[in-house]
Amino acid sequence: MSISKKPRLLCMTDLSLAPQALDILRTAADLDYRPADRDVLFRTIGDYDAFWGHVDLKVDRAVLARARRLKVIFSASTGTDHIDKEEAARRGIRVLSITRDYGLLDTFTATAECAWMLLLACHRHFRAATSSVLEGRWCSETFRGRQLANRTLGVLGIGRLGRMTVEMGKGFQMRVLGCDRLPFEIEGVEAVDFNTLLRESDAISIHIHMEPANYHLFNDDVFSLMKEDAVLVNTSRGDIIDEAALIRALESGRLAAFGADVLHDEWREDMRQSPLVRYAMTHDNVIVTPHIGGCTFRSLVDARVFGARKLVHYLQTGEELTMPRKRDQV
Repeated sequence: MSISKKPRLLCMTDLSLAPQALDILRTAADLDYRPADRDVLFRTIGDYDAFWGHVDLKVDRAVLARARRLKVIFSASTGTDHIDKEEAARRGIRVLSITRDYGLLDTFTATAECAWMLLLACHRHFRAATSSVLEGRWCSETFRGRQLANRTLGVLGIGRLGRMTVEMGKGFQMRVLGCDRLPFEIEGVEAVDFNTLLRESDAISIHIHMEPANYHLFNDDVFSLMKEDAVLVNTSRGDIIDEAALIRALESGRLAAFGADVLHDEWREDMRQSPLVRYAMTHDNVIVTPHIGGCTFRSLVDARVFGARKLVHYLQTGEELTMPRKRDQV
């Protein structure tokens, strides 16, 4: 009886939309494909050389302490805050993602579209209006909203998604402000500093990375600088916002509405324990979606097929496969 010398791979990411990804993984790995389950991961991670998980499954210090033979963790996502990267590095475990595979990411508009969906919903009282219909009522003027044209949109972070968002703002005839730590020039967009963005924006959309300097960037002091009755949308990472300060800003009326696709501690067993979700249960000016920003058929399939190739390449060569923008290629 021959014994497989392929590395053992545990995959807990749903690849049902991308069966080609499974075929690619099986060429280079002894694949164990299972539903996402924290308890199973905790019990079995010590048996694997590689792990592919998604953002809904936290790979923390407790899991990594049992990963005695793990060499690589992969996530087909741009954010990796569900992985304890510091602990992984300490244990010599490589963390791979698609964060800088811009040739792939530039084809994905889903998260920017999600941000715009939340922005529109916040301005037009979407939750309250649809709920009233389901309760049998039909009264349009109860839900007087604001049109976006001629209002000021502030975009924090002028990277891939921020650039898409400013173009949407221009298309809606808004005055558009952009703020980024790197200089940029976009026709029809005013480059401003952070404080100016806060003071002059009627609506702010967050598109910056989660890093230590951005932890609780939006706190009581920042909310106090924002325009009264402003709208805030976050499709980046939950911990950029101090949620206790956010709730205070909403209760005081400093913020008119908040839309989010990301929250602090998204890995709770019951998200009703989130203070912001509890607040949203009784306040319809908060709209929360469960991190669906990148969840479109195209983005999921393309990211997971490329992700399978990326992981297999690493398992076979020990090097990272990347997909740069065409103009970046030599």
